[in-house]
Amino acid sequence: MNEWQERDKNSVWHPFTPLMGVAEPLMITRAEGPYLFTNDGRRILDAISSWWVNLHGHSHPHIQQAIARQAGELEHVIFAGFTHKPAIELAESLLKILPGPFERIFYSDNGSTAVEVALKLAFQYWENRGEPRRRVIALDGAYHGDTFGAMSVGERSIFTKPFFPYLFDVEFIPLPDGQNDSEVITQFERLISDGEVASFIFEPLVQGAAGMRMYSAKTLDRLLEIAKSHEIICIADEVMTGFGRTGRLFACEFLAHSPDLICLSKGLTGGALPLGATACTAEIMRPYLTADLRQAFLHGHSYTANPMACAAANASLELLLTDDCLENIKRIAQSHSDFVRKHAGNDRLKDIRSMGTILALEFYTDQDSSYVSEMRNSLYPFFLERNILLRPLGNLIYVLPPYVTSDKDLEAVYTAIEAYLSL
Repeated sequence: MNEWQERDKNSVWHPFTPLMGVAEPLMITRAEGPYLFTNDGRRILDAISSWWVNLHGHSHPHIQQAIARQAGELEHVIFAGFTHKPAIELAESLLKILPGPFERIFYSDNGSTAVEVALKLAFQYWENRGEPRRRVIALDGAYHGDTFGAMSVGERSIFTKPFFPYLFDVEFIPLPDGQNDSEVITQFERLISDGEVASFIFEPLVQGAAGMRMYSAKTLDRLLEIAKSHEIICIADEVMTGFGRTGRLFACEFLAHSPDLICLSKGLTGGALPLGATACTAEIMRPYLTADLRQAFLHGHSYTANPMACAAANASLELLLTDDCLENIKRIAQSHSDFVRKHAGNDRLKDIRSMGTILALEFYTDQDSSYVSEMRNSLYPFFLERNILLRPLGNLIYVLPPYVTSDKDLEAVYTAIEAYLSL
């Protein structure tokens, strides 16, 4: 342990980590492309995009330069009563590429706050109309963040157990799995029949923290169709699935029915700076179109629309929409698909699946298969010892790499996975 790690131990509280009984965190001194470099000379392949945020590789010069230019002009300004070019440009760019008739962008700080904004917009929508609706429907296994509203619409689990008494009630329906789809639709229809449901929130097609669980676009489309026929506000949490992860720019592009609100973060800035955004349609705006302050959306953050974060996001979007990046997304998606075909039926795997640049492998285990499964204690160090960062979700590992990850590096990840499978 070097001096900095000792100082970390005495002063820093790390997320999702016990205070005792765990290995010391690795000291990262720099990063470039898909690699993280430690103080002792290791080069670690970041195969999970540092919690799914990094799109174009670390320290990308185009994003670096955009941040540096903006820092020299305007580092921050209050966003109530003021505006600036990076925020306007980013909103215009997002509205052009989002899958649906979206009209406005509301900025926040991260994925959880983007969800909070969507939920509050939906609740106040009904209040402003004088027709209060207070019930929400979500999917089993959902994870939408760690603030209280986001926790409320998430799975009641180890993540939220200490806070159960403080969360508002939500109706959860099973995740459609191909076998229960008709029952899920029937339950959904029953829950919304009383006209009290304000909103339906979902992670489109892939539930990230639940274990990269994937489900049918056709069934989700049917749920949206039913919800819209009852004027229920549909909220798509694209925090993880957005910006190319599913093989298209947004997972909602696979759907015929678009949501009313879309929550964005993670890849929004290419992983460079924190930023959240919630997009809404003209219909969501309608009950707010008044000069009455009491019906305004009285929500904000000190760093709302931070100019440097918006500049990073603009630079990241420019990279994302290049032919090279779009081809890299297709290349990684095809590589994952080939790996799935190669190992389908492996007797150590309960399931192997992919969608776009997301690859997930779920191992059979005699132990608890939840997030706290002891299996992570063998999975995580196995790959880290081989200088590959894969952070297990219990008995499941996933590969979700930056788009600049080469075929050679992908093959190194696959080879390490095959080595584990052969143990």
